[in-house]
Amino acid sequence: VILVATTGFAQRSLDDHVRAVVGPLRAGDLIAARGAVARIVGRDTEALDEAGVALAATESLAESFCDGVVAPAFWFLVAGLPGLLACKAINTADSMIGHRDDRYRWFGWAAARSDDVVNWVPARLSGLMIAAAGGGGFRTMVRDARHHASPNGGWPESAMAGALGRRLGGPVRYDGEAAARAWLGDGAMPEAADLARALWIYRRACLLLWVMVGGVAWLR
Repeated sequence: VILVATTGFAQRSLDDHVRAVVGPLRAGDLIAARGAVARIVGRDTEALDEAGVALAATESLAESFCDGVVAPAFWFLVAGLPGLLACKAINTADSMIGHRDDRYRWFGWAAARSDDVVNWVPARLSGLMIAAAGGGGFRTMVRDARHHASPNGGWPESAMAGALGRRLGGPVRYDGEAAARAWLGDGAMPEAADLARALWIYRRACLLLWVMVGGVAWLR
């Protein structure tokens, strides 16, 4: 019940936030789409075009599938309620202070490294589930995951890129400063239709996760 209440809520919340981007993006309302995607990403969104919005939302969907859905479920199965709570606490700390800041440098470093450890296995499981749910992406994941700046983020993101046949990553801006990132996958950048397709892949991956959780629970 606890797992369904926490992870299920995170799963639905992520779905709602991405659907809020898909709707206006498909309708051609770029201003509304930028506002919606700004709620789920940390990058600058004011100047994003359709491809930029779709790319940002797709990356956030893939990475958050790991952080918010798979990781809590994994640690609940491994260590019960304490494992789930520890995972949530570390993930929250990383999102709040896990960045370079002179004042909180060491707190941020500890939060970020702890998050890397907690998500190491879930990230790879997430990539496999996305590839399975999308009917492809495994080869792209194996090839490109290591190019991501994060030791974990590249697995679900490159799997999603491969499943969509689109290219994720590339340069972005944070607080007005340009940041170079590696490209993941091949082909053109995603469009509104690709984001909608990514959402369906995410839903199938979530279903696969629950089947796996149910199987582990039954075996126990």
